[in-house]
Amino acid sequence: MEKVKWGVLGTANIAKGCTIPGMKLVDTCELYAIAGRDINKANKFKEEFGFEKAYGSYDELIKDPEVQAIYIPLPNGLHLKWVKEALNNKKHVICEKPLALNADDAREMFETAKANGVILMEAYAYLHSPYVKSLKEDIDSGIIGDIDYIESEFLTQGYSEDIRLYKEQGGGAMYDLGCYCTTMILFLIDSKASSIMANAYYTDLGVDELTNALIKFENGVKAAFTVGMNLGKDTGARFDKLYVHGSKGAIRSDVEFNQEGQLSYSIYLDNEVITRKISVPQNYSLEIAQLNNCILNGDKQHVTPEFSIRNSELMDKVFEEIGYYK
Repeated sequence: MEKVKWGVLGTANIAKGCTIPGMKLVDTCELYAIAGRDINKANKFKEEFGFEKAYGSYDELIKDPEVQAIYIPLPNGLHLKWVKEALNNKKHVICEKPLALNADDAREMFETAKANGVILMEAYAYLHSPYVKSLKEDIDSGIIGDIDYIESEFLTQGYSEDIRLYKEQGGGAMYDLGCYCTTMILFLIDSKASSIMANAYYTDLGVDELTNALIKFENGVKAAFTVGMNLGKDTGARFDKLYVHGSKGAIRSDVEFNQEGQLSYSIYLDNEVITRKISVPQNYSLEIAQLNNCILNGDKQHVTPEFSIRNSELMDKVFEEIGYYK
């Protein structure tokens, strides 16, 4: 079986706990190289996961001619530099969400990918889930009629010391969590935002810790989302919610978008409640397998450049509303 030789640019927790374990589940994925700023930490990853090579710098991995594709889990503020470095060295790239700090940076990255004849995909593992696919199919089928309102919440805690607390690295609730809500809303409806109202509470370090937004789309659909971090004191609790209201009924989900296992959501109609139960594998394996299919078989990437840019444009408007960069 033909395989793609993967390099991982960084030893972040999401790489260790989610994406690399997902890679190991993919038949077409070869764990070839791992790079970190600390060679000792990179070597630990090599031993734990079975990489063939470990590097003490990102440049060494990018310049390795054997590496075909690179996964980038670096802090948000480093994405532009290292994504472009990898693309300019003819590597396919999957980069953690949010890909860019703004839509202009996102466009620049995708233009670089196109110029080098390689693929760049933003890493929204949950969008590859059969759970989300089922939600989309139900909505598109018209079972709850014409959609008029979508509401989403994503609240987490336990950030006492974390890179996501610092503005210079694209920290805060909107970058870390809001992108989940905006992409979910945009995935479920196909329309452009016509107006946005948003506000936020900020930390002493200048990043938003609680943000909410109201969005009206050109097709008349309205949406609302709330995202928050550090709402408790160093606990691991989190809360996710998705509610979709239509002219004939509603869909409610109270599970995290990015979970695996047996997940369910409920469809509320006038005279009945239908519960969908979906078996969901490890989502990170799904996104790696999908990009490998693009590389090996010419498939179209599931999270397209157009979708990522559209989402970045929406997030830009929210950041403008809450005054993040003032």
